[in-house]
Amino acid sequence: MCGFCGFYDPAECNGLAADAIGVAMGAAIAQRGPDGAGTWCDEVAGLTLVHRRLAILDLSEAGMQPMSSFGQRYKIVYNGEIYNHTALRGDLAQGGHSFNWIGHSDTETLLACIETWGLEEALQRVTGMFAFALWDADQLALYLARDRMGEKPLYYGIQNNVFMFGSDLNALRRHPSFAGRIDRSVLPLFLRHSYVPAPHSIYEGIFKLEPGRLLRVRFEDGGFTQKETTYWSLSEVAARGAEAPFGGNVDEARDALDATLTRGVESQLISDVPVGAFLSGGVDSSTVVALMQKVSTKPVRSFSIGFKDEAYDESRFAASVAAYLGTDHLELIVSPQQALDVIPAMPGIYSEPFADSSQVPTFLVSQLAREHVTVALSGDGADELFAGYSRYLSAWQVWQKVTRLPPPLRRALRQLLLARSPAEWDRLYAWLGPLLPARLRERVPGDKAHKLARTLATDDAPNYFQQVTSLHDAPEKFLLHREFLPTLLSQPKTWPELERFEEVMMVIDGITYLPDDILVKVDRATMACGLEGRAPFLDHRVVELAWSLPYAHKLGSGQGKWLLREVLYRYVPRELIERPKSGFGIPIGEWLRGALRPWAEELLSLDRLETEGYFDTSAIQEVWQEHLSGDRNHQHILWNILMFQAWLEEYHGK
Repeated sequence: MCGFCGFYDPAECNGLAADAIGVAMGAAIAQRGPDGAGTWCDEVAGLTLVHRRLAILDLSEAGMQPMSSFGQRYKIVYNGEIYNHTALRGDLAQGGHSFNWIGHSDTETLLACIETWGLEEALQRVTGMFAFALWDADQLALYLARDRMGEKPLYYGIQNNVFMFGSDLNALRRHPSFAGRIDRSVLPLFLRHSYVPAPHSIYEGIFKLEPGRLLRVRFEDGGFTQKETTYWSLSEVAARGAEAPFGGNVDEARDALDATLTRGVESQLISDVPVGAFLSGGVDSSTVVALMQKVSTKPVRSFSIGFKDEAYDESRFAASVAAYLGTDHLELIVSPQQALDVIPAMPGIYSEPFADSSQVPTFLVSQLAREHVTVALSGDGADELFAGYSRYLSAWQVWQKVTRLPPPLRRALRQLLLARSPAEWDRLYAWLGPLLPARLRERVPGDKAHKLARTLATDDAPNYFQQVTSLHDAPEKFLLHREFLPTLLSQPKTWPELERFEEVMMVIDGITYLPDDILVKVDRATMACGLEGRAPFLDHRVVELAWSLPYAHKLGSGQGKWLLREVLYRYVPRELIERPKSGFGIPIGEWLRGALRPWAEELLSLDRLETEGYFDTSAIQEVWQEHLSGDRNHQHILWNILMFQAWLEEYHGK
């Protein structure tokens, strides 16, 4: 796992000064690597590489970084795990390449692969999650690379003629040349999505390397030249799957998925430290834990958290699955105060504005797991691969039917849905809910009703998708600077051409929402606790198999993740799993009217907002008062604004 950072400054090659800056940058991300630190400087080139270590494989000094290749051509700082690194050592030996291995770390293996086969072929051969910076002394070139699905983060950019990079913005902030100018153009995107979409960051001139990308940086003619290439593309994987679909029948598809997932899970159990898993009791995490238990010789350590509010509590479902599988299960029932206590820490954990409220329970379950293990597997990625979100299923089907209605009738339906507040719809649904089939039951029907009302104003599929992936249809109204930067979501002409629009949505979510929200949430929460998170569904072999399967294998009987469920039911009874899908959330809306109200009102004070100059104070006060009255639930947009305000105070208010 770990974290790394560094900078490239040929104009200033003072080794002592560079080392001191590097140490300071590394100290800023110490939570990513509490087990060791290393700094290396090339005074001639003006390059400094810094590493913070969380020891997972080869706990000895042989696994320390920065690490040199055997021939001394390459130097690397690396974050992640290469799950097939033992097999790669065998491939090297079979090819006639012999190395006097110093240890058994995957970093040493990765360097040997790069030295033997070249960087691009090595990237094609590795299976894992990673981000790294590689210095090629022969070409005087710095390479930055990120894994296929974007599990590990990597920021980079030029500030005052210095090229800097790192796993976390906190490291870049420690460099004396870091300018730290907030890019106001990304704020509408943040308010719309709860995250800053790649390749943008919150700062001008600082970017995120996107998944599956390789960036080469050289210093030539007094300046930096950058060349970015794609070595793996989810869009291309989906297109290849459509062109050459899986040729077997349903039983063969189930067997193939079972075998590929099992292989992925087993490969991710490699570790020299204890391994466990997050377990919610839903399809995704239950599948991962079931397969872990299948290949394990002892009970798997599983972890879940619950809440006293039953509407947000899934711990009983997790406990039932754990009992059936025979895992060594531990749960923590979190009090509202425990959850509230960690909210002020969120801006420090997420060094860029981030407002997915499930960040709070994710951090709490990571804390729980870290008391017992150093590695935890999760079920992240299954929804985007096997059609798990309602926007591909029920919401999409409803929208398609409603858009066939005459415009006046659609407008009337929209007004009807908006006539009642989400709270009123929730109360009505509580009365009707038990009469509905399980697949139609929702935890937050009021919010869904208002979201459906927004989509009724759209007339085409791309606009529908942009609406359902936006938390607010006009976030710019809350801002003084209202320019929108383009993103993949706002440019439908660049989307892949697939037969079904549901699959287009799945691909775009896999490129945007998954790495920019879900994986950011898990990476920062786990690393803040010194825990390594792993996601078997994101093994590229699983991804490629999933995209070769017919859509009918993903959607069966009107239910998403059909084939995945069929695999799971080999190990866990259907009745333990079948229930309405719910997110990993907390009652933010209620807390903002209660225990969080003083904190929120301080961050939203008129004087403060006017002094900072980012938000339209009247627009914010309007939604705040509506929320406090209980007439409307504005928790999503308010949480985004509050998380930005808390982040601003953490990093720019002192």
